[in-house]
Amino acid sequence: MINFKGRDSYTLADFVRLISFLRSEDGCPWDRVQTHESIRRNFLEEVYEACEAMDEGDLVHMREELGDVLMQVLFHTDIEREAGHFDIDDVADAACKKLIDRHPHVFGTPEQRAQPQDWEAEKRRERGQTTTAQAMDGVSRALPALWRSDKVQRKAAAVGYEWPNTQMAFEKLPEELEEVREAIALGDQDKMEDELGDLLFATVKLARFLNIDPEKALHRSCDKFIRRFDGVEQAVLCEGKSIRDMTLDEILTLYKTVKAQE
Repeated sequence: MINFKGRDSYTLADFVRLISFLRSEDGCPWDRVQTHESIRRNFLEEVYEACEAMDEGDLVHMREELGDVLMQVLFHTDIEREAGHFDIDDVADAACKKLIDRHPHVFGTPEQRAQPQDWEAEKRRERGQTTTAQAMDGVSRALPALWRSDKVQRKAAAVGYEWPNTQMAFEKLPEELEEVREAIALGDQDKMEDELGDLLFATVKLARFLNIDPEKALHRSCDKFIRRFDGVEQAVLCEGKSIRDMTLDEILTLYKTVKAQE
């Protein structure tokens, strides 16, 4: 057994070897049986936790969470190394080549270095696209829906599909809201979901015109609601009651009071 304990520090190479050992017959039974599918959600959660640490500006927390993200990368890579498909050096090789190819204004000929960077054009060239006919290529379905909507709309706008001004984006909202009302009146659950999605999509469009990140805006509203609801709960506790014993009207009154105090 490799002795990993007792060291003052570890390197990236140690990290790679440690993941490989944990997945070996002498390592951890749980690690050994994991697949890409079984830990896919872990990967997403670790990325979000790293982003949260960045938002907090906590460097110690950020270092820890980036380590967790790197662990996920190494874990998924080791699954494929064991299967004989690729290893971490192959991953690094592909990533380096992609970065170099996408930066002709840095690594290219003198003529290429004199040209402004066109990131989308470089990506189309990688995929063998000669036109923008496949404008939606590269939009991951795994993105949070608000960010996916934003990216889809930006790609459409890049090839000319865009409202001319903010007013038109704003006017689309009541139109979509009316279609939600009509779906509700029909009692058609599938159509309600479809129309509500359109309303959210139109809201993202307005956010783009206002130069607002819709994901950030919704997180901000969530934080605001949590803060105010915590205030309601504290007010109820001070009265020696439970919020479950309150009527909706009483809760709304307290919520408005907390909101006014802000």
